Amino acid sequence: MASTSPDIALPNVTMPKIDIDRVLVGQKALVTGANSGIGKAVALALGRAGADVVVNWVVGEEAAQEIVDQIKGFGVDACAIKGDVSREDQVQEMFREMRERFGTIDILVNNAGVQRDAPFDQMTLENWNRVIGINLTGQFLCAREAVREFKRRGVVPAVSCAAGKIVCMSSVHEVIPWAGHANYAASKGGIMMMMKSMSQELAPHRIRINSIGPGAIRTPINTAAWSTPEAYAALMKLVPYKRIGEPDDIGRAVVWLASDASDYVNGTTLYVDGGMTLYPGFSTGG
Repeated sequence: MASTSPDIALPNVTMPKIDIDRVLVGQKALVTGANSGIGKAVALALGRAGADVVVNWVVGEEAAQEIVDQIKGFGVDACAIKGDVSREDQVQEMFREMRERFGTIDILVNNAGVQRDAPFDQMTLENWNRVIGINLTGQFLCAREAVREFKRRGVVPAVSCAAGKIVCMSSVHEVIPWAGHANYAASKGGIMMMMKSMSQELAPHRIRINSIGPGAIRTPINTAAWSTPEAYAALMKLVPYKRIGEPDDIGRAVVWLASDASDYVNGTTLYVDGGMTLYPGFSTGG
């Protein structure tokens, strides 16, 4: 007989601030889509950990510059570079500008992503291509430029024991189907297999590539899912840990994956999801 657990009423928990050791001093990082939400938290976490950071943006120049100023407050360098990751020419120009400013790249966080939701039979080709173009092709284009630089430069032991690190921002929906979001889920499933294939190929070059799979994270893009008590309670049915994730949860995970502390971690997705991928609907036996 399956065991059951009573419902546990928990408050809307928020995370305490946790300091990140300066484990990335001297490294140069690029975060795509870094002027809001998860990308912003990641860029700030990398800067706090000692890395110089490029804040990539497409719209929202003022917000990007504010993040640059915050990062510089950690005693490191930062700059904002505009670029649409789905455009090969703009990606190449972004990397050229980064090399001109910082000399090289040690860490790429492939974060830029969008949603264009619709029932499958009503989804337009434009919305399919836009999501795949940014979420998947954009990660390919940025990773390709980073890998070229990693291979050219090789390992610099004084900086890191790896030639380069790439963190791909995926989602729990690389493994959890999501009705009404087929383009988004397809893009994230594609990221998973691209990341693993890249890792397999590039590990002998001491290039480490991993993904993070966020679950429900408190960001402006999903305000409707957590902004009212009713919405929050419904969301918690999907999260065994009974709190929403914060952008800083993702930022700290990225710092660890980008640091030498995780040097033997390669080709894996780290789910930062409060247990969403445990399929909590089956907690009472289905």
